[in-house]
Amino acid sequence: MSKALAIDFGLKRTGLAISDESMIFAFGLKTVESKLLMQELKILVEKEKISEIVIGEPKRLDTSDSHITQNVRLLKEAVEKNFPLVQVFLLDERFTSKMASAVIAQSGLKKKDRQQKGLIDEVSATIILQDYLQTRMK
Repeated sequence: MSKALAIDFGLKRTGLAISDESMIFAFGLKTVESKLLMQELKILVEKEKISEIVIGEPKRLDTSDSHITQNVRLLKEAVEKNFPLVQVFLLDERFTSKMASAVIAQSGLKKKDRQQKGLIDEVSATIILQDYLQTRMK
């Protein structure tokens, strides 16, 4: 069976999340430096048998593009080119960082651990993937 992978792309750091083989549950995987993302994807796609990748598409509240939206679309094109057998989707990621911060605040982690920016990226990717998996099942 295959899995799905989510990407919460940032110019410096990128959060990753992965599904179980049944594509029901999303789990935070890691945060990587964005410049190393393609190398990481090459490893993960093969090792984890990834068949679908969902990339968070940043939008403003009024649904217009944010300052990073074009970078995300270029990332989607690069992923499609490098992994032609993998389906790649964009998913509106508005509010995921705020939701991730709220989840982390309620997690019981120590304040120092809660302030790790990479953790927000990873949790955001997990939220993006869980949203995708739920809409996929409908």
